[in-house]
Amino acid sequence: MSTYILLSELTDEGAATIKDRPERIKEVNEEIEKLGAEVKEQFAVLGPYDFVNIVEAPNEETISRVSVELGSRGTVKIQTLTAIPIDDFVDSFEE
Repeated sequence: MSTYILLSELTDEGAATIKDRPERIKEVNEEIEKLGAEVKEQFAVLGPYDFVNIVEAPNEETISRVSVELGSRGTVKIQTLTAIPIDDFVDSFEE
């Protein structure tokens, strides 16, 4: 499984949904699992993004599907980053 970081920014519609139904956040996590990925950690943050999610998925196609599916709803804008474990990164420089 590969690790990805999803930086999420709520739209006005998404913010209204969370205000009225905060449990919706965990429902979306279940939907992500049905798409083949797993939310490992999730943080509400201050600043330009509203949430930071650490997600595992088997491949880029799966995480791309997650991002497109969630983004197509109009409630959130997502930036997806590939995360490389630091030991793997350091090892890539060794011969």
